[in-house]
Amino acid sequence: MNFLSPDSGFMKGLADLVDAIWINILMMVTSIPLISIGAALTAGHDAARRSLEGQGHVTSNYFRAFRANFIKATMIWLVFAPLLLLLLYAWVVLQIAPLLIIKFAFSILCVLGFEWVWALQARFENTIGRTLFNAWVFALANLGRTLIMVFCDALYFALLILSWFYMPQGLFLLLLCGYGTLIMVHTPLLNGAFKHFLANASMPRATAVAADQKKTTH
Repeated sequence: MNFLSPDSGFMKGLADLVDAIWINILMMVTSIPLISIGAALTAGHDAARRSLEGQGHVTSNYFRAFRANFIKATMIWLVFAPLLLLLLYAWVVLQIAPLLIIKFAFSILCVLGFEWVWALQARFENTIGRTLFNAWVFALANLGRTLIMVFCDALYFALLILSWFYMPQGLFLLLLCGYGTLIMVHTPLLNGAFKHFLANASMPRATAVAADQKKTTH
């Protein structure tokens, strides 16, 4: 049957799903120390992109990116982690009406930056400050792509909550697919936004938002 052919869309999609699940497992294992979550997210983006492009093996790609990005990705995580904890505290504990607009504004900014920053760290060589800045620039300049990624993430977490209350037996499958699958879904959208800058990687920094292409992408 054609759909069982190794070159069929079905089999390629199944192979991508298997890779996404394995990336998710690698991310969960390497995130156990908590401090390494940023490096895990960055490595997940790199491994997902290379998987979709048919480059190398998922495990070796993942750990190569994990090591190469560990310091910068960890510094970026040390920026986001306190912000996320502060926002969680504000939403759960600080039930003060005048703060509602501020909480919404900071939550939106945090989500927008989070959707892009790890892919930027995985794909481009930049200072930490420039990577953070570029995350919000790309998020706003590619608002349609950003909203699609946010919708996918929100849908996944909504399914987790619904499964927790109404179908607990489905939790294992959802957790197994996890954020690795979301990254795999995000990757084509991210690549579309990065395509112009990768094609013009030799352009001066003043004419391109992103800097030179990261050496590890070759």
